[in-house]
Amino acid sequence: MWSNSQQQVQSTENNRYRHNLILEIYMDTPSKEQILAASSGWVATTLNFFPGLGAGYLYQRRWIPYFVTGGAATAWFVLGAILNGDTEPTKAEQLIGIGGLFLISITTMVESKIAHKKARLVVEEQIQAKTPKKKGGLFR
Repeated sequence: MWSNSQQQVQSTENNRYRHNLILEIYMDTPSKEQILAASSGWVATTLNFFPGLGAGYLYQRRWIPYFVTGGAATAWFVLGAILNGDTEPTKAEQLIGIGGLFLISITTMVESKIAHKKARLVVEEQIQAKTPKKKGGLFR
C-alpha cells in the first residue's frame, strides 16, 4: 500500500514524464505564421490604429512592415514641412496632415488584420495535415 504522499510523488513524476514527452514531440521552432497566428488580431489592429505608427507590427513581430510604416509617417512629416516652408500651417493644412496620418493608421490596421487571418488559415491547414484522419470501419 502506498501512502498519499508516495502516490502524489508518483503521479507528479508521471506528469513530468508526459509533459517532457509532449515537449519533445511538439516543441520546434515556431514559424512566422505560427507566431503571427498566436497573436491576438484585435490587439494588433488596435495598436496599429491608436498610435498610428505601426505599434501592432511590433506586437506581431513583423519588422519590415513596421519600418515601412515608420518611413511612410516620416516621409509624410517631411513632405509637410517642405511644402509648408517657414509659414505657420493653416487649419486646412493641419487637417490634411492629420488625415494623412489617419490614412496610414487605417491602412496598417486593415493590413495587419488580413495578415493575421491568412496566418491563422495556414496554421489551421498545417494542424489538419498533422492530425491523423479517422479510419472508417464497418462498426465504427
